[in-house]
Order: sequence, then structure tokens, then C-alpha cells
Amino acid sequence: MIETLVTFIIIFGIIVAIHEYGHLWWAKRAGILVREYAIGMGPKIFAHQAKDGTLYTIRILPLGGYVRLAGWGDDKTEIKKGQAASLAVSIKEKQHAADTPVSESVSSDTQSSEEVTRINLSERVELDQAVPMLITDYDFEEALFIEGEVFGEIKRYPVNHDATIIEEDGTEVRIAPLDVQYQSAGVFHKMLTNFGGPLNNFILGIIAFIVLTFVQGGVPSPTNAIGQVEKGTPAYQAGLKAGDKIEAVNGTKTANWNEVVTEISGSEGKKLDLAIERKGSSQSISVTPQKIDGTYRVGIMQTVKTGVVDKITGGFVQAGRAATAIFQALGNLLARPSLDKLGGPVAIYQLSGEAARAGLPSIIYLLAMLSINLGIVNLFPIPVLDGGKIVLNIIEAIRGKALSQEKESIITLVGVVFMAVLFIAVTWNDILRAFVH
Repeated sequence: MIETLVTFIIIFGIIVAIHEYGHLWWAKRAGILVREYAIGMGPKIFAHQAKDGTLYTIRILPLGGYVRLAGWGDDKTEIKKGQAASLAVSIKEKQHAADTPVSESVSSDTQSSEEVTRINLSERVELDQAVPMLITDYDFEEALFIEGEVFGEIKRYPVNHDATIIEEDGTEVRIAPLDVQYQSAGVFHKMLTNFGGPLNNFILGIIAFIVLTFVQGGVPSPTNAIGQVEKGTPAYQAGLKAGDKIEAVNGTKTANWNEVVTEISGSEGKKLDLAIERKGSSQSISVTPQKIDGTYRVGIMQTVKTGVVDKITGGFVQAGRAATAIFQALGNLLARPSLDKLGGPVAIYQLSGEAARAGLPSIIYLLAMLSINLGIVNLFPIPVLDGGKIVLNIIEAIRGKALSQEKESIITLVGVVFMAVLFIAVTWNDILRAFVH
């Protein structure tokens, strides 16, 4: 149980963290403020505010994650009229020309003014020497001010461009002026920001498959050459040796390993005549397969390439095969829809347990497959998924302007409802399969 849970959290956490970091990386290069980078959902258990304004959090439920891009979707700072707040106010020095009239209490070169650097809306946090305010008006996007009742008097303070706001749950994030919002970025940069998550999943999948080839000691060669002969097996008793090339089985040519396996496994236990090449000379060896774990085998193993380049190339090849298999599965799903062909967190949890019991190679393989699968599925043109956002970017490029916030919100809401219903249905089906059948 614990082994399964730990494996699930590690695999799911790595995949989500890498995916969301892809969005964060491209957003920052587009000049978009990433207000929060979160791993997990629900209440936060760890938080760190970076110098560039991004809040990095780990949340208690290991089911997903997100990045809060300034101005995207429902990422708005909403303050009710009359809401109580406390303000951290600093003194800002302003330079003035020599002929500008100034107060006698300051020098002729500078003038001091108050500026808000932190706005606290939470009862869980206390600010030292803070100014209490009942907020009546504010603008954190253009004019950058906050106004309200302070000790019975209405006062307005300018707000620093990089000021932070402590939300009611205690989360502290930067305010989002228009110049750092998602909408202010160019269409191409928006597309890169949205594609960054799936791209990172593909990269992670490839790296995981490369690591897997190193862990396994190499990558299987597709040739018809024998890599190893197991002792005590029919092949060992018949005199087959490592390096022998099986060129034909019962007269049927076998140019690669898959063809060799097909002919041997389909023998139904009958005696086979193998035409082999050994050190440049041709020989004929007879062998009778044995049924092992439901398959007829003779006890030979595939040649493994152990070179560094071979291992790296093999990782790319395995990633390509994984992507092809996923596309085929999705095609089959579209042709014949069925919830049994889908899997949610419950199914992934079960697979994590099986992988944990099988060992490190199986864990790495599951990580690679899930990462590539997430990357592909996220590119589906469904609102709320990255693919749906990219479609909106393409529409913006064609129209020459973005859809209105209202229309985007409606489209996104439709996607959220669809994905929520699908998630519930898939999860319920997974539970039934796990505990009922």
C-alpha cells in the first residue's frame, strides 16, 4: 500500500511538475507574470516567493497542478467594497527639477511619497506597522491605486507595480498590471506558452526511455542474431550459440528477430529445422520448442546493443513506438468509444502498484508512457486543455484580435464541464473495475 502510494505520488508529481514548468518557462520569456506555480491541489503545505514574483507552492492533494498566469481565465483579484485590509506602505523618493516647488520639510532635489507594497486581505496574516483600511475602490491593472477609509478618513494610495496581495487563504502573489498579463503577449508567444506543457512531457518521455535503455544495459537489436542462449533449454541442448544468425525456420526466411520469434512461437511444439550462419559458414540445427508461460520457446535471447549512441537512439525509437501505440489506441477509442478504454487516477494508482512490485525499469517505463500520453491528450482541441487554448490562439491570429474575455470564459466553461463529467465517469468506472469485478 505505502509502496504503491509513494510510487504514484512520485510518478504523477514528476509528470505534472515538468508539464507545468513548460508553461512557466515560456510564459516568463514572453513577459507574462506567472503569479503561482503549484504542484498538487487544495491547501498549500509549502510556499516560496521568488524574486521575480512567482509563488512556488506544494499543495496537499497530489492530483494535478497549475500555473496562474496573470490575466488568464479567472485569475482576477476580486475585492468586495468595504472589505477590511491592512497595507504595508513604504516611502518612495521622487526626483524633482530645481525649479519645481517643494515642501520645506524635504530637500530641493527629492520629495517623499507613500506607496503600497503589500495588501493583506487575510485574517491569518499580520503585517508589522500596517495601515488598516476599509477598501472602497482600487485598480491594480492600469491606474495602480487603492482607496478606502483609514481612521475615519478616505485616503488613496498609489500601488507599486510589483506589489503583492495576500489573498484570504493566506496565499501571497503579485498583482497583475496589464503590461505583464497574458493578453498583452503576442500570439506566437501565447502559443509557445500553451504548447510548453505538452512539449515538456514529450521531452520527459524521451529522456525516461533513454534512461531505461541505460538501466537495462542496452537496446534490443532487430537483427536475427542470437544474443544469449539460456542453459538447460532446448536451444542450449541443440548446440545453438550466441552470435548465430537464424536465417530460416523450416525453410521460411527470417530476416529479423520478430520473424524468428513468430516462427518459433507458432510451431505448436513441433520439431524445427533452423538454417543458421555461424562465423561465415552455414549450418542446419534441429530443435524442439517447449511451452513456457503459454508460449512456445527454445531459450534464446535477442542481441543487445550496448553502445552509448545505441542506447540514446534506442530511447528515441522507444518513445516513437510509444507515441504510435497511443495514437492507435486513441483511434480505436474514437472508432469504438468505451469508458473501459480510458483510465483515470485510480487506474494510474493501480499501474503504479504493479510497476513498484516489478522494479525500477517498470517504474521508469510507466513514467515515460504516462508522460507522452499526457502530452498527446493535452493537445486535443478541447477548451480548457492546452490544445483548446492553442486553437483560440490560431483564431486570434486569423482575426487579428483576440476573442472577448466573455466569449473565452464561456468556451472555457464548456470545456471545464465536459472534462469534469468525463473525469467523474472515468474515475467511477475505474472504481467499479477495481472493486466490483
